[in-house]
Amino acid sequence: MSIPSAQRPTPSKHRLALLMLLVIYPFVTAILYVLMPLTEGWPIWARTALLAPIMVLSIVYGIAPTIQKHFAWFILRQPRLLA
Repeated sequence: MSIPSAQRPTPSKHRLALLMLLVIYPFVTAILYVLMPLTEGWPIWARTALLAPIMVLSIVYGIAPTIQKHFAWFILRQPRLLA
């Protein structure tokens, strides 16, 4: 049986955005430090074509699930349950 929507906590998009920014900014910076020397002389569209799939796959399959798993209490505005 599902829980009525009135009882489910509403996720905070602002909190999720803040966490994503705090994780993704340093990640993008690190990727750029690695890719820039390897792609020196490439046009910007080619660099972006290499960077975009790396970032999208990393975010969708790694960063976002990890943030949601470890910080669900913060995103859902609930007290943290310590195990």
